[in-house]
Amino acid sequence: MNKLNELTIAEASKKLAAGEITAVQLAQACLDEIAKRNPELNAYLEVFDDVLEQAKKADERRAAGESHPLLGIPLAVKDNILIQGRVASAASKMLEQYVATYDATVIKKLKEAGAVFLGRTNMDEFAMGGSNENSAFGPAKNPHDESRVTGGSSGGSAAAVAAHLCLGALGSDTGGSVREPSSFCGVVGFKPTYGAVSRSGLMAMGSSLDQVGPITKTLEDAEILFDTIRGKDPLDSTSVDPEDLKSQTSNNKRIGVPRHLFKEGIDQDVLERFEASLKKLEGQGYELVDITLPSSPLALALYYIIMPAEASSNLARFDGVRYGLSLKGSSLIEDYAKTRGEGFGPEVRRRIMLGTYVLSAGYYDAYYGKAIAARALLRKEYNDALKTLACIATPTVPSPAFALGEKSDPLAMYLADIFTVSANLTGNPAVSVPMGTVERGGKALPAGLQLTAAHGDEAALFVVGKALE
Repeated sequence: MNKLNELTIAEASKKLAAGEITAVQLAQACLDEIAKRNPELNAYLEVFDDVLEQAKKADERRAAGESHPLLGIPLAVKDNILIQGRVASAASKMLEQYVATYDATVIKKLKEAGAVFLGRTNMDEFAMGGSNENSAFGPAKNPHDESRVTGGSSGGSAAAVAAHLCLGALGSDTGGSVREPSSFCGVVGFKPTYGAVSRSGLMAMGSSLDQVGPITKTLEDAEILFDTIRGKDPLDSTSVDPEDLKSQTSNNKRIGVPRHLFKEGIDQDVLERFEASLKKLEGQGYELVDITLPSSPLALALYYIIMPAEASSNLARFDGVRYGLSLKGSSLIEDYAKTRGEGFGPEVRRRIMLGTYVLSAGYYDAYYGKAIAARALLRKEYNDALKTLACIATPTVPSPAFALGEKSDPLAMYLADIFTVSANLTGNPAVSVPMGTVERGGKALPAGLQLTAAHGDEAALFVVGKALE
């Protein structure tokens, strides 16, 4: 039998319900693996000191007659999601000592379900990055090859799931930050429809783009987590009632493939794995349809205008006056400069400056205004295409995980987001599912296939994704 920490959420839940194992045993198995592997992987920034106590309470709740698929299941949480009484640093020196004063809505829901929180996971600072190398506390490393990146920004969560340091994890996805590291680490990364999951208690980066999503070993596990954390929240005006997000096409057997986007920039062996996965779907009765999304080539440019603009506004609150790091200079303006100059890392400073530029007088209409108009066009193209399709399929990322330090040029790093940013710009749900491995330097590295569905049609992603598994 697998070690307990290697079980899926669904498997562990059945064993807990049958009384074959206890939540304490499950938590201990994860803690043992964390002690063994985390010093090298750096997936967790902190392992909580009350894990076994939480697990004991879960066992007591089950003994008292409670049941829930997540009761007693050990989970990891990305370091930008607030847990009351715990440090939430967003992997930044700016918030290194910040202790959350309330629970994020997703955390409240998981606590009610009886989940056990193992600790907070590493990430790119304030969720800005695609490799986890922008963490102020050192990068998380890929469990398949520790000389390579995990992907970002939810790299710690993806590494923790892939290395069996937890049974599942929460991440946040602004432009692919759940899906890209899941592709690199060989796990499932799920981004719900915008508004399906509350953002209350998630540190904002791009408010019209951010969404909390699960990272798990299987689609079934992602579905369990999603069903628990979804729902309208009075604390988040952008959240949507599930009744208003009804499944549309989950019985459809047509998969759209925008091959016009694959002409350059994708590693040949990744493309071969992708085509092999499509053949597998064809063998299960799915029809592949070539489609064109004319505005998709613009998606990356749109994203890197809209996201920095929103980030620069959201991060204005970290000014050395209200909370977080505060460094004193000889004047108020110098207080700001010192605090933000030393508290933020280079990638965060870069995006704040870029965002401030595109929002400034004289440039707003030239850049931000046009990007918003083009975003509406992109959304319409996706909505129109998905009226007759179950999903749209692409590779998740054009390559497998690259080596630590390999992409020192920020623009080269941004290109990795080419397939993932569209779902955030349009608000559609999307998932990265493992599609096998490719070889680099004698190591088998995972690659992921991305499926995008119509608004509210997460059911289609689960149906088609499970067919791929």
